[in-house]
Amino acid sequence: MNICVFLSAADLDDRYTVPAREFAELLGRGGHTLVWGGSDKGLMKVVADGVQAAGGRLVGVSVEFLAASARPNADEMVIARDLAERKALLLAKADAVVIMVGGTGTLDEATEILELKKHGKHTKPVVLLNTAGFYDGLRQQFQRMEDEGFLPLPLTDLVFFAKDGVGALAYLEETAGLQ
Repeated sequence: MNICVFLSAADLDDRYTVPAREFAELLGRGGHTLVWGGSDKGLMKVVADGVQAAGGRLVGVSVEFLAASARPNADEMVIARDLAERKALLLAKADAVVIMVGGTGTLDEATEILELKKHGKHTKPVVLLNTAGFYDGLRQQFQRMEDEGFLPLPLTDLVFFAKDGVGALAYLEETAGLQ
């Protein structure tokens, strides 16, 4: 399965890097392909290293202004013109999406993917990997959106919140074939 992972390129502490490495190893050992932003920095590097070391493939989609940070030994690397093209390519190359911890770029990617799913532009499973409760506030906001009628679909049809990589991968393997 080609699993797109949106996540930070920042250098983060062990409460984020250890679970990210564990998830990456699960992906690689499972024979999955990581589709990611292509960076060889920070948490993106941690995940790419883990997938590659465990035998998985790497498909990166970088963007022109970040191409200098692209991983040199990815199995495939595409350089998009801009962030909009990058997001479209990442989604097109993926069978499923996992959103890990990140900043405004990751949040932008997450909300666009969920908006597209809400409007039926894709049916791929989407998981928010809620490492160390990072997305508790966002989950609360999404629940409020659902409760107050802002979402035309049940929240559970849009996104699955996983507390760890094992739960995330189990959900993806169970649902990805149901598209």
